[in-house]
Amino acid sequence: MSSINQLLPIAAIATPVGEGGIAVIRVSGQDAIKKVNDCFDGKNLTEVASHTVHFGKIVRKNGSVVDEVLATVFRSPKSYTGEDTVEIS
Repeated sequence: MSSINQLLPIAAIATPVGEGGIAVIRVSGQDAIKKVNDCFDGKNLTEVASHTVHFGKIVRKNGSVVDEVLATVFRSPKSYTGEDTVEIS
């Protein structure tokens, strides 16, 4: 089972419990940048440099907008997890 988990990106809330102005969701692992890019309407995240922030929208498969977001791309090995990571704020 652990070999399967290494192939899948994980997503988790990265902000503490409580009231706040912004929530951050961290997506990390193999193909994390591609997976986020699949639902991101903005720059192509697979082509941007590491440690850069990009404005866009998270969209559903039907094209409806979930929210306006900032997507911060961190490429391995220089990320919080050591893997390709995208933080969605």
